[in-house]
Amino acid sequence: MSGTGVEVGVQSARSRALAVLRIRSRAVAVALLPAAVAVVLIAGGVTGRMSGGSWDVARGIVITVAVLVLLAAAGVALVVARSRPAVSPTVPIAEGSAPDLYRLVRDLADRLDVPAPSAIALTPDCDSWLEDRTHPAHGPPAEASGPASAKDGSNGVRDGRPGPRRQAPVAPVLVIGSPFLWWMRVGELRAVLAPVVAGTGPSAHPDIAAARRFIRGLDAAVAVSSAPGRGPLVRPVLGGVGWVTRLLLRSCRGHAGEMERGVAAAAAERAQAVDYGVRIVAQEQVGLAYAGWDRLLTKVALPAWRMGRWPSRLDAGVVSALTELSRRDRLAEGFASRLGERPACDLLEEPGSVDEAASLLAARLFHGGPAEQTPDWAPVAWQEYPDEVVDRKWRMDAARLHRVLDSLGVGHHGGSVTPDSEGPTLGRVLDHLTAETPGSGRPDSTETHPASAPESAREPAPVPSPAPEPDFGTSADAEEAADGDGPGGRLAAGLTAELAREEAAAPPRPAPTGQGPDDALWGDGMLPLFPMQPPRTGRELLADHVTALVCCAAVDTAGAAPGLDWLDGPSLLVDGERAKDLAPHVLSLVEDGDPIPLRGWLARLGVRPEKPVRLV
Repeated sequence: MSGTGVEVGVQSARSRALAVLRIRSRAVAVALLPAAVAVVLIAGGVTGRMSGGSWDVARGIVITVAVLVLLAAAGVALVVARSRPAVSPTVPIAEGSAPDLYRLVRDLADRLDVPAPSAIALTPDCDSWLEDRTHPAHGPPAEASGPASAKDGSNGVRDGRPGPRRQAPVAPVLVIGSPFLWWMRVGELRAVLAPVVAGTGPSAHPDIAAARRFIRGLDAAVAVSSAPGRGPLVRPVLGGVGWVTRLLLRSCRGHAGEMERGVAAAAAERAQAVDYGVRIVAQEQVGLAYAGWDRLLTKVALPAWRMGRWPSRLDAGVVSALTELSRRDRLAEGFASRLGERPACDLLEEPGSVDEAASLLAARLFHGGPAEQTPDWAPVAWQEYPDEVVDRKWRMDAARLHRVLDSLGVGHHGGSVTPDSEGPTLGRVLDHLTAETPGSGRPDSTETHPASAPESAREPAPVPSPAPEPDFGTSADAEEAADGDGPGGRLAAGLTAELAREEAAAPPRPAPTGQGPDDALWGDGMLPLFPMQPPRTGRELLADHVTALVCCAAVDTAGAAPGLDWLDGPSLLVDGERAKDLAPHVLSLVEDGDPIPLRGWLARLGVRPEKPVRLV
């Protein structure tokens, strides 16, 4: 470890912190300047040196301005002091539930010669950082006010005494990405956390800590002033507060950024001597864990979340996903051999309960689900995922597809609008999507050959009344599809409108019965904080629903089974193997109206499109 490099980084950060504090001092000086001028004028009037008509008028004006400026400054200072800085939503880890993890972090802090973090928390993301929670609003909740907090007595506000102890530096909270604990080995986790824990050293410097508190207070005040729902009298006042705090933030922005770079440089330099070789290998695991976590959320967790189920072992699923990746990808072959070493999740006393809490928080952050388990928001285990999520999702999509066909007046044969009496079939969709479109040279697949048609079909039939036009809503996809894009376009528009109606009719989520210190800082209106995917187009929805109907037909008539692929999500298993060639055949039908590839695929598997499928 180079002491010179660490000292340079700390000094650079300290100089920038002093620049931030000078901006704060200048703001205070500007607020006190009218009062100082008023004091001079009052003193001059008392001594008789500044008496007379003009001096009296000036004195009255300056005193009025000074009082107004002081009141405004006091209001801004009050809002900044009382505003609650935002904290990241995390799963707190008590020392009793992870003594080995706390011991590892403290040993690491001793090796780095820095203060140990005050607490540890987990976040459902592939990142780690230090977070300052020394604001009075972030104090320990009621359950923490037991013997330990009474013996500590470090918060002067809680026990009614003035707070000289409040100035003592409090180490920040160490936030660790939960996927790291399950995928990384103990040595790799220590190497990855070394530069993060090393940041507690510069954070303990009084000037840096004061500058950070000032900037967080300004940021919280801006959030308070921008919050909607204020009354007509409060809104102008908070608007002025917001203007002042934004001006101060703009003045501090450059210095604050350089200060944080200096802190990071000092922490990285200090951590050079700790497991340097292991850290190079561990950084590769960070990128791999991020790729596996992103794939698991978008391909596996998101379909379950959309159905009101949340996988309760997401972190354990990362290990399965990355193990599958190592099996498929030659570049990742060496990663699976690490699984014989001790995983970092062994540092937890109850890794299963921690994984469940992190999985629920991930669903809340990335999908906006409820904060607690409800009958409509239930956990699902990985062994139950194929039956509870995959099969159910396919049949729900198939049922929605047939409901839209009913609304379009489409029967089992293209020219029939009579109610479907034979049950929902895949052939109904195939016939509709291959029907003749304006300008196409394909024959209408719904025409009946005279030799094979029954006698009743040869006789003239009454002309049915046209079916009512379904309401496709006002979405761009619906308007584009309804302008003459053929049967597929109208069906895609109907699916888009049907999904919009289902989302609008969904009951609102119940408010959580209890909130922790983190949960109270971000409301339901802000969720999801990180949306997983953009809205799907009508064509994508149609392809997904046709695929679901094909899978239902394969399960019901050909002995296939729903399955879970750790990298691709819901999959169809045929003779125990994943069917990989279904998607291009479905796209040929949906985009080109060509059913031949899909019909050949169905014939090879023995799927019978004319047989009804079971729906939800």
